[in-house]
Amino acid sequence: MVGAAALLLSPTSDTVQAQSNAQVASDTIPVEIWSLRSVVNAVQISPDGKHILVHKTESREGDYLLEIYKTDDLLSGDPQPYRRLNASPMEIISASWVTDNHIFGTAWQVNRDRVTRPEADIRDYKSFSYNLEENKFNNIDGNFGIVELLPNEPDTILISQGRAVSDGLGVDPFSAFRPQAYYRFNLNTGGRSLQIKGNEKTPSITFDNAGNPRFSQSVDPGTNELVSYYRLPGESSWKELDQRYDYDDHENLYRVLSGFMGLAGFDPNNPNIGYMIDNRGEDKAALWEFDFTTGQFGKKLFQSETSDVMGIRLHSVPGNDHLAGAMYPDWRMETHWFDEEEKALYEALEQQIPYAHQISVSSRSRDGKRMIVTNRGPRDPGSYYLITEAGIAKLGSRNPLINPDQLNDVEFIWYTARDGLKIPAYVTVPKGEGPHPLVVQHNGGPHVNGMVSFDEWGQMLANAGYMVLYPNNRISTGWGQRHFDAGYGQHGLAMQDDKDDGVKALIEAGWVDPDRVAFFGWSYGGQAALYAATNKAGLYQCAIAGAAVADAEKQYYGRRNTQFKALDDWSKARGGLVGINPIDEVDNVSIPLLMVHPKQDRRVMYYHFEDYKKAIEKAGKDAQFMTIDGADHFSNTHMYSHQEQFNTKLLDFLRNDCGPDGL
Repeated sequence: MVGAAALLLSPTSDTVQAQSNAQVASDTIPVEIWSLRSVVNAVQISPDGKHILVHKTESREGDYLLEIYKTDDLLSGDPQPYRRLNASPMEIISASWVTDNHIFGTAWQVNRDRVTRPEADIRDYKSFSYNLEENKFNNIDGNFGIVELLPNEPDTILISQGRAVSDGLGVDPFSAFRPQAYYRFNLNTGGRSLQIKGNEKTPSITFDNAGNPRFSQSVDPGTNELVSYYRLPGESSWKELDQRYDYDDHENLYRVLSGFMGLAGFDPNNPNIGYMIDNRGEDKAALWEFDFTTGQFGKKLFQSETSDVMGIRLHSVPGNDHLAGAMYPDWRMETHWFDEEEKALYEALEQQIPYAHQISVSSRSRDGKRMIVTNRGPRDPGSYYLITEAGIAKLGSRNPLINPDQLNDVEFIWYTARDGLKIPAYVTVPKGEGPHPLVVQHNGGPHVNGMVSFDEWGQMLANAGYMVLYPNNRISTGWGQRHFDAGYGQHGLAMQDDKDDGVKALIEAGWVDPDRVAFFGWSYGGQAALYAATNKAGLYQCAIAGAAVADAEKQYYGRRNTQFKALDDWSKARGGLVGINPIDEVDNVSIPLLMVHPKQDRRVMYYHFEDYKKAIEKAGKDAQFMTIDGADHFSNTHMYSHQEQFNTKLLDFLRNDCGPDGL
């Protein structure tokens, strides 16, 4: 069985040639391998356990396609696809089982070569349902997401359009208040009917698994207060939760900007009881029971001492929707278990799966006997396992050309900033004896949780010999409200000091060579890299700014939303009207700088790159500039050629142009 499974998802054609040419037997992994798109992007088993869906690519430049296998064929050692599907000239970018016989997903196609306004995509989208038995597609124009599977209506699902999925690289603070529309979608006919349309009062709605709207939040435009609304199944009107938060007080912004506070789920045995994540005046968000009949919070179910509850786990068997655990960040995303059966399952999986780190039962048959399990962590770029009555077999990997022994361990540390705030951070440790050269890495947000699972850039840099520090500086979410609030208006100030203090802590510990330190970031991290380029403490030998917010003030005025004062104030803080605007500091750039930007970036538009390039050339500073043509802000839009171009330049700049002698 293991041999058959390996054959099923083994790399082919250009991918294998890349491995052969690169001679990956050595400890050094070539750029060509780091630059691959995920070879296997998703694997799922159908609810009846009879079929397995595989979303994969077969070459460096090839599109993703879908293969569907009969599970019994795999178990008998005959891994021939039952169906093989593509969407040419479009590309399938996501797919998942929604019934025993139906798959729902989305495809995209590049139809424009430039971005005309913020968030304007160069791609067009179609969502689709696929009927396995009839081998037939039904399409719907637009990028729709699944809201609920509606198990009591086997041919219908609830879908929505109107709000982009969070990307983790610069969350839009206004997105939660943009109304969404919710539709019932017939999987057999492709028809959809409007169930409910969001409005100013209830813009984004949480539903139960029967499709009943149950919870929503909005800001009262008359008072600038955050208001929560709820209702019971079958009710047609909303009731207001007796708890308002003044949004003219910036300390209340964490409730929405954290992205995880609010209704998290329901008790399947009692529709009157829900599960709410809320800090309720405390520093750390906890998981609470909530009574919909009274509109009152019940007992506190769990709270971590060091971080926020950021989500819940339900039982992994489809239809068994009872609460299994509460999730919170630490050295990985940890789970406080309520369900001993699920806890025992995960503990057993961690014993059997090599390099187990972030284990997840991604899909499971209705009878519980068959499942797909994923793992992702510092020594696993993402792997997929089939668990059946016959045992466990690895089906494939996001990057099967990487040997886990070539990867590096990640240490979870806390260090103290200069004002006494404790900063959690992740340090990727290269092989060999220290002190090591260091790259400080920061990606999006800035108010996102930077917890490390598998960080491709961090591992690539560590494989090249660099230690990598990824700090969760103040304003990062998941570490409590005080940690978040301490960053308000501190862009380029205390937020940047936190990163510098992490460098100093590693130097004092003897881990890092103080004369060999660089800064690299993407999105907000690119903005932070521009701050680092003007660092007066002389900590850094060079800076690499990717997709950087270079003119934060211009960004603010281009996206300004004055409907909600507190959110507008937040945008001013992000926009350089409070704190430091990088483009105003070009005269202070004192180290070599590499600036890289996707030309079709819709989140941080290309003018940031063009304007900063003109300003720094006028100032006569040492800088290099590179455009990635055809790529957007987000990693899933970066094809092999884009990643190979950037990774090559990044490593070359560090080796040859970082400081007097290279890093």
